[in-house]
Amino acid sequence: MKFVYGELVDAQTRCKHYHSINDIIAIKFKCCNKYYPCYKCHEAAENHQIITWKEHEFSTKAILCGVCGTEHTIKQYLQTTKCLNCSSHFNEGCQLHYHLYFDIQ
Repeated sequence: MKFVYGELVDAQTRCKHYHSINDIIAIKFKCCNKYYPCYKCHEAAENHQIITWKEHEFSTKAILCGVCGTEHTIKQYLQTTKCLNCSSHFNEGCQLHYHLYFDIQ
């Protein structure tokens, strides 16, 4: 599994900010090329602004399933509600923060 930075609670990428049963992804931040469970963990650890992924970059593997370690492209992640490998469900509430990670029109 890829290394995940941040204030982790468990091995499935839950963090102190988001730790429900479905909070099982980490996002690779374009600005530093590091996986974090959430934007709050990124803000606490880094001293730079978040740079969002542009639509033409959505084929980049930047979403990590914390259950099985499968990396998904941004496009795959945006088109599903669960891991394409192990079928673990992702937190649908993450959609509220898409604008922080992805440049979606």
